Amino acid sequence: MSARPIRVLLADDHAVVRHGLRLILDAEPGFEVVAEAGDGAEAVEIALREEIDLAVLDVTMPRLTGVQAARQLSEQRPDLRVLILSMHDNEQFFFEALRAGASGYVLKSAAHEDLVSACRAAMRGEPFLHPRGVAALVQDFLDRGAAGETPADPLSARESEVVKLIAEGFTGREIGAVLHISEKTVERHRSNILDKLGLRDRVALTRYAIRRGLVEP
Repeated sequence: MSARPIRVLLADDHAVVRHGLRLILDAEPGFEVVAEAGDGAEAVEIALREEIDLAVLDVTMPRLTGVQAARQLSEQRPDLRVLILSMHDNEQFFFEALRAGASGYVLKSAAHEDLVSACRAAMRGEPFLHPRGVAALVQDFLDRGAAGETPADPLSARESEVVKLIAEGFTGREIGAVLHISEKTVERHRSNILDKLGLRDRVALTRYAIRRGLVEP
């Protein structure tokens, strides 16, 4: 009797990208794309509800980024394998993805070459690093040895989630619903964020979110 195929969730806010990824995986034996999501929060909901083995998450999505979704899933479903997919060859995203519990980081421009290998590596419990990612990892190691640790992100993971949703125009009540916290807690986070960053209002927070890659300009 043949083994059950690996059940995959694809999450990207562009339907055409999801279609392309599905075509790549459907052409490979042993994979079955069983669910799709258009944003990070929906991806988390599906992965917690359905029998998913592997989640492939775009790094930049509405409501929750792929990294934020990966962090929640690593906490709530540690058995689930996660890959981050991105159009950005960006060291910051790369390291954030690894810290969030992702098994690898795949560039969209190389997905036709790397996606299947990355999926198989993830299911074996092995990390997948594209060549430029390996170079970034080595350079970061050398930089840390020469100059010490780089400054930590001033915001907690939850605060970054709140910033993203504020920048996307969600109200306090809507943010609470997405993150499953009270509106009062959202306001407390917002106040703490403004204090930490030395900012005044939503406009400044939106600019910060764009600089950090939490939302697209």
